[in-house]
Amino acid sequence: MNDFILNNLNKLKKYKIPNPEIDLRILLNYSSNLKNEIIFSNFDINQINIEKFNAMLNRRIANEPISKIINKKSFWKDDFYVNQFVLDPRPETEGIIEESKKIFNNKIANFKILDIGTGSGAIAISLAREFKNANIFAIDISEDAIKVANKNIEDKNLNHQIKLKKINFDYIDDKFDLIVSNPPYLTKKEINNISYEIRNFEPLIALSGGEDGLDFYREFADKISNKMKSNGYLILEIGADQYNICREIFSNSGLKFEKKSQDLQKKDRIMVFSKL
Repeated sequence: MNDFILNNLNKLKKYKIPNPEIDLRILLNYSSNLKNEIIFSNFDINQINIEKFNAMLNRRIANEPISKIINKKSFWKDDFYVNQFVLDPRPETEGIIEESKKIFNNKIANFKILDIGTGSGAIAISLAREFKNANIFAIDISEDAIKVANKNIEDKNLNHQIKLKKINFDYIDDKFDLIVSNPPYLTKKEINNISYEIRNFEPLIALSGGEDGLDFYREFADKISNKMKSNGYLILEIGADQYNICREIFSNSGLKFEKKSQDLQKKDRIMVFSKL
């Protein structure tokens, strides 16, 4: 193996970076002067912007996530711009898109969607990909998150379909066929024990659900039906151990519990409600 490759691979291993081979390949490709995919077996150091590579490598050694270094994370059918002001979209959240498709199986239907706490805009954009005629309203209380979502929406030419606004849910004066959200749901204990990467490079406001992780659900259980049309649906992501308590919280919400679904690790992750 090329000495340059081997030396930098050993650096990543020394600092106990998971998946060092994958990360090294990504860093090399993102610091390449060419568009061709870099392969270890025929590596040519002249392809690399060494200064850029070293800067990126040092960030990774300092445990900054690859996604934040290259400002990109994949979700559903797209790559999204991400930075320290938004959560990386995660595979388990794709369950929201999957459940939406099961409910609204007419892909050309014209209906209204609200995405609460849109962050990077990944959920709103993914729903726009699936439902070409849906009108989507994506909201967040973070100005920095709104900027990221706006960049992603503009990059994918979806401004005509997704309306983005920094606004609190209480000030929305409309009703929707579908409301979706991946809210903050980590407990105080979980926040105290999260990894260095998450603690230092993702916004805690988008993770912390209060002492027991349930602040969002308690606040919205009594409000959300007022923003739903008579045949509307609500799809929420929840923490792995929150299903039973969330059922209880929403028991007097005026909504009917429809189903739950699990993520790839067989943990309860998505809850679906309809308006009674």
